[in-house]
Amino acid sequence: MPEPALDLGPHIDGNVLAGPLQEIFAVDVTAATSRCASCGRTGAVAALHVYPNAPGMVARCPSCEEVVLRVVRAPDAAWLDLRGAVSLRLPM
Repeated sequence: MPEPALDLGPHIDGNVLAGPLQEIFAVDVTAATSRCASCGRTGAVAALHVYPNAPGMVARCPSCEEVVLRVVRAPDAAWLDLRGAVSLRLPM
């Protein structure tokens, strides 16, 4: 028998995130602290090892060399892949 769905109350669409996300990404992200999903190392984004000759830029953990983040830029869009980071702590 399936479990009943949680009643989380009414929701609003993701547009409400525009202000908070703009505030967060208006800071220098290289000053942020990231935690590697592979080895757990915590350190500044600026300390990651960046390989700019891949499609886009690939940033690897200086401890275990796993990919922490990827940034790809096109004329009309940007892609940010943070699946290698458990968290990103931004100073405000």
